[in-house]
Amino acid sequence: MERRQRGVSAGLLLLLYQISQVGFQNIPSVTLGVLVLNIFLFLNPLRPLTEVCLSVNEAVHRQNWQRLLLSPFHHADDWHLYYNMISMLWKGIMLERKLKSIWFAYTIAVFSVLIGVVYIVLELLLMIILDDPSYGMNCGVGFSGVLFALKVLNNHYNPGRVSTVLGLPISSKYACWVELVAIHLISPGTSFAGHLSGILVGLMYTMGPLKKIMKACAAGISFFTEPDRPRDYSSEYYSYYPDYQYRAPRNYFDYTGGLTEEEQLERAVLNSLNERDFGGGTRNNERRPYGFWFPPENSAEDMRRQRLRRFDRR
Repeated sequence: MERRQRGVSAGLLLLLYQISQVGFQNIPSVTLGVLVLNIFLFLNPLRPLTEVCLSVNEAVHRQNWQRLLLSPFHHADDWHLYYNMISMLWKGIMLERKLKSIWFAYTIAVFSVLIGVVYIVLELLLMIILDDPSYGMNCGVGFSGVLFALKVLNNHYNPGRVSTVLGLPISSKYACWVELVAIHLISPGTSFAGHLSGILVGLMYTMGPLKKIMKACAAGISFFTEPDRPRDYSSEYYSYYPDYQYRAPRNYFDYTGGLTEEEQLERAVLNSLNERDFGGGTRNNERRPYGFWFPPENSAEDMRRQRLRRFDRR
């Protein structure tokens, strides 16, 4: 592998310009941190590329496992860095807001290592099945494997979208596979196994056991929170008022009766209409429960009175 050029170059300048156009204040913290780390290691590499790239020969035969940590954050040249970090910029903005910063950082850390492991397994299988030792010498660097995994996550959390690959509209469900093939038709020197590893890890998270395993490993760490889980506001209330006496714990799902947001809105509209028809009060001065009120069945007399009220208003 050739040693990349040093110093500020066209690709790096264009990347910095694009970041400034978005605005540092508009980039979530973890996404910005990943961008800064990759740019810093491009300008100040820890080791030459030949000593950080990942291959079967180096990782398995020579036991250089630290390359699992180093290879994703080093790039071959300025344009390699540019395309990867521009992709990271947009994917990070969308996903970090969805997953929250701590979980997003945790996801990137796990993906960076796991994709390297899957890459080694794929190259090792190719070497054995095809009886070709050259696969063991393939040495890869770059963040693109992680980006393919994040693309799978982004398509999972934003279904139904249409992506454009080489000018062709492709359903987001299949976009990563089409992009995988397209990249290797345009740039045959890129690592097919590295990109495929990213897709497989992304599918392990969205459709396999990886997400559950990550949650189980993070369960004992207090500052980790599971993504897409509503906060328990009642527990926060009781923590502020420890002397408050209550009979049964209540949480968000108890309060809403298990209804979705659309069902809550529909129920609120119906309740509002019923309250207006009853003059804003309740019969027999009964106290309505918390949450959503399900009105009782109307008697024939009640329905007659409601029709008279509507007639009087006209």
